[in-house]
Amino acid sequence: MKRGTLRLATRGSDLALRQAASVRDALADRRFEVELVEVETRGDQIRDELIHRLGKTGAFVRALDEKVLDGELDVAVHSMKDMPTEQPRDLVVAGVPERAPAGDVLVTPDSTAFENLPADSVVGTSSLRRKAQILANRPDLEVEPLRGNVDTRVEKLLAPTLQREHEARVDDDRDKKGNSAEASASGEEYETEFDRSIDEWFDDLSEIERRALERDVETEYDAIVLAEAGLQRSGLLHRVEYERLPKNEFVPAPGQGAIAVTARHDTDHLDRINGALDDPRTRVTTTVERTVLAELGGGCIAPMGVHAKLQGEHVHVTARVLAVDGSEEVSASRDLPVDDHANAAAEFADYLASQGADELIAAARADADDADDENSVEDADHGPRGE
Repeated sequence: MKRGTLRLATRGSDLALRQAASVRDALADRRFEVELVEVETRGDQIRDELIHRLGKTGAFVRALDEKVLDGELDVAVHSMKDMPTEQPRDLVVAGVPERAPAGDVLVTPDSTAFENLPADSVVGTSSLRRKAQILANRPDLEVEPLRGNVDTRVEKLLAPTLQREHEARVDDDRDKKGNSAEASASGEEYETEFDRSIDEWFDDLSEIERRALERDVETEYDAIVLAEAGLQRSGLLHRVEYERLPKNEFVPAPGQGAIAVTARHDTDHLDRINGALDDPRTRVTTTVERTVLAELGGGCIAPMGVHAKLQGEHVHVTARVLAVDGSEEVSASRDLPVDDHANAAAEFADYLASQGADELIAAARADADDADDENSVEDADHGPRGE
């Protein structure tokens, strides 16, 4: 840091830049000068793997923190749920800003509720946790992989419906032109299926809907599940039809909706950075969630949700650990004392393990290792991947 200027590392996605901008603005309010520096991560480079596999090695996080540890940059901004629970000794979480909504939402083209989705509906998600929770609640649904930035996922959902409507409007417009002369000759008025012209319809579409019209459709999704915080920060919450999923059933990922700002432990003005950014309530609840995650050792391998909420002198925490297919689970809730929340969270994790959570995590890890072995064969057949 030179002359009060913080060089802030961020991924280059739209969502990451929005998160980084919120941190920059909070620091600017405390008279810091902040320069945003985009860093490409391994998670950004590899497009054909799901996030739960990339997360095993902190693929979206480590490249940024390496820049900080090397002294090239001063602080890094992360989505907290992407962060590995084990951090380098010289790195600290300097600030945890106030949390955005922590829960998941179901997004559909026509505002259909989760319980009303027809059997065999296709639901898209990039998360093992969401897949397991969906199947545990609705085993009659089909869950298909979905990856991409938030706007890309929404486009993939909207594309088939919008493209079908566009085709119908084009056909109707063609029929109208072909039959209008005949109708006029007979003194009749040709009745069109739509009350607006195709140009008027197109002009009313949002930017994301227009992009969806041009997208190639590989999988047709009836619904997708993603974090409300991502939709909110991407400015898309008011652009889509969504349903908030209950957090006691669709228990969020540890740290979901929260941002973490990391720095070297010997960074100048570390206390000032903390004072500018840290929200005590969010710091407590996310510490509880990540302590449970760390003690159970699930990482991004196991379908696990942990959500904490501060209630007076207690932290109410709910955890749900599932089999990959949602057929088995261990779940529990407990009120933890605020004044000893980290130790109490570790004891809660021990209780979950004693109830069988460790067995479910071990099974998920074995499944992940098998998948790695299969992909190693595929890589040998198709040439080495770049790191």
